[in-house]
Amino acid sequence: MTLEPGLYVTATPIGNLKDITFRAVETLKAADLILCEDTRQTAKLCAAYAIKTPRAPYHDHNAGQARPAILDKLQAGATICLVSDAGTPLISDPGYKLVRDVRDAGISVITLPGPSAPMAALSIAGAPTDRFLFAGFPPSKAVARQAFFEALADITATLVFFETAPRLAESLKAMADSLGDRKALMARELTKLHEETREGRLSTLADDLSIKPVKGEIVLIVHPPDQPPAATDEDIDIFLRTALQTMSVKEAATAAAAALGSPRRDVYQRALALKAMP
Repeated sequence: MTLEPGLYVTATPIGNLKDITFRAVETLKAADLILCEDTRQTAKLCAAYAIKTPRAPYHDHNAGQARPAILDKLQAGATICLVSDAGTPLISDPGYKLVRDVRDAGISVITLPGPSAPMAALSIAGAPTDRFLFAGFPPSKAVARQAFFEALADITATLVFFETAPRLAESLKAMADSLGDRKALMARELTKLHEETREGRLSTLADDLSIKPVKGEIVLIVHPPDQPPAATDEDIDIFLRTALQTMSVKEAATAAAAALGSPRRDVYQRALALKAMP
């Protein structure tokens, strides 16, 4: 297999070696260098698939020092793979500054899709997937964590978080307080060997996980706010009759549509009809 020069962002499911794609294995074998979050972890994958490509560390502690040499290699025409310890790189893993600098240098960046714990959890949670927000790790301190969740309370989309096992129950309690007691899914060790999921309301999950803590890497999927029941025609008429005593038809319709979540055009037509009644 011949590769075009560039940086290949390669998904490597080191926790569950069977989930790697054929394309990723072939690319890792054909590359000039593999950049690893942890060379010891990547060595397990290389041993399993007879990948003999040289490996070098690339992580938060050496990234600033290592990037210039990596860019030099890429500019000289090298093909380099960037991998993380598990799943898809750059999703709360080291690497975005390297990708940014490589792009700024006019060098190709190629993605090799594969396992990703947040996307895997989202696909099985039963929450709406047409609009979602990945919010990463909440702050570790209680006050900052509460403020973090409160800032997300009005977002009408599915929320996706990472969390550590020791902080999981406290985070769930804080979510219930700030977001409301929404439906949620806790997914543990996805894309690895010992996967587990639990679902329920945030408060219920918090209580359960306080009693029976879990270990490993956690993804939390939180459903959007529960939608209130649609306003009935009677609800709209009651609101409009009161509003029309002090407001114009236009003002009353605008207020009713906002308060009841009903289409303004329909509410306006009803307001006109009520205003015309004797």
